[in-house]
Amino acid sequence: MIRIELTADDLLRSRFALSPTFELDGLLRALSGLSRVRLPTGLAARARPVYRRLLAETDLPAILALQSAHRGANFLAPPPRTLAQTWDDELEAVRAAPPDAVRADIEECLARRPARAPAVLAVLGADDVQDRLARTLDRAWRELLAPEWLRLRAICERDVLHRAGRLGRAGWAAAFEDLHRQVRWKDGGLEIVRRSGGRQVVTADGRGLLLVPSVFVWPGVAVHTDDPWPRALVYPTRGSAALWHHAPPSPEALGDLLGRSRAQLLTALDEPASTTQLAHGLGLALGAVGDHLAVLRRAGLVDRARSGRSVLYRRTPLAEALLAGAE
Repeated sequence: MIRIELTADDLLRSRFALSPTFELDGLLRALSGLSRVRLPTGLAARARPVYRRLLAETDLPAILALQSAHRGANFLAPPPRTLAQTWDDELEAVRAAPPDAVRADIEECLARRPARAPAVLAVLGADDVQDRLARTLDRAWRELLAPEWLRLRAICERDVLHRAGRLGRAGWAAAFEDLHRQVRWKDGGLEIVRRSGGRQVVTADGRGLLLVPSVFVWPGVAVHTDDPWPRALVYPTRGSAALWHHAPPSPEALGDLLGRSRAQLLTALDEPASTTQLAHGLGLALGAVGDHLAVLRRAGLVDRARSGRSVLYRRTPLAEALLAGAE
């Protein structure tokens, strides 16, 4: 078990963030067989040929050589700072890592899981290893994950909005409540229950806790307790299946009444969402989503409220009754 002690000041500094590099790392682990994540059929069919080509044409084997079942190279997955983190932000952080720290990181990874392939060892021993691995990550991102990133970001942002709502209504204990079956809040600390590894207790050192929703960490969680990361928990985002699939078909009668797109929107609003999130999740044009929501709002089927910079739409009781009847 890992226990992260959190003071009141730590909770004040705790925050959510998104990590494009962690998502890429998770996808590469799934494709290489290092993780238990079972990729959706459509994604796997598209990604596997690209992955094999990257193995043959880039230094990706050297990146994978630094991975083990539960650890990886810290400099290849820098901690995210905000929810607005972009791929370019994180790639810049990879390139800016101190060379001495990079070399020590590589040596630690190879001590944990020795590499024997001469080509891999040549890359990891090269003077320009940091730049070579950064170039490989950039290509892997653009060919493997960039086409999915808008939908991935949208589903992660919906998870954060859900937890922020619970935090506002009932405090941090409520926000932590359903993060994962292995995670629990107890006596002023967050506990991550594991079958092995003994008991480890760490403090947040006044830096707070970083909470990072992820699609590819499922079915487990990841905990960071070593520098350069602050204390961090990477947890499976709610409803991640919606990232790879459109919303389930709406009841046929509801589609006949409202039109297929409006029925899909109403069905998708099982949780509050913005027009951007709905457009990405359903594969609809942003302008069309706005027009349909305006019609639904005039009909009394949705209402809206501002949350920070976003305007969130939600179903009204009339819409809930209409959906229940259609089903």
